[in-house]
Amino acid sequence: MARGDAEFAEFAGASFQRLRRAAYLLTGNSQQAEDAAQTALVKTYAAWRRVQRQDPYAYTRRIMVNHLKDQWRRPIREDAHELERLPDRASEQDLAGDITEQRWLLAALAKLADRERAVVVLRHYFDLSERDVAAELDIAVGTVKSLNARALAKLRISLDTEPVMNGVTS
Repeated sequence: MARGDAEFAEFAGASFQRLRRAAYLLTGNSQQAEDAAQTALVKTYAAWRRVQRQDPYAYTRRIMVNHLKDQWRRPIREDAHELERLPDRASEQDLAGDITEQRWLLAALAKLADRERAVVVLRHYFDLSERDVAAELDIAVGTVKSLNARALAKLRISLDTEPVMNGVTS
């Protein structure tokens, strides 16, 4: 195996679970999430010589978000109860795994429009700035602000109206 291939294999192994969980938060569908993470890694591999000198994770995340945006433009939705099957947990120290196990969060995110959901996940899960979210989604910063505010208001309403039992909504 060539040195670049070994470096990519190490990067892919370290990044796949986090990418898949992020894609799951964006889609609410485990099959779409796995496909998006794999697609992003395949495209990253094709550009690995150029990408490895920059920030390969940011590049791969951008590819994944763009792939999902393309799917939103031509939606083919399967109505499966994906919230019942969560991605496997990678490690005990993986905060993303803790987040994805929160059924209430997934149910609340599922109620958001695709762009609102993307803004919330990029802004709050990836902790990107409004400017970075705008660049990744190819929208204005003001649009990011309004989508984020609208989405957070919907999430608050959703959480306020759901019955809570033992800290988890049903």
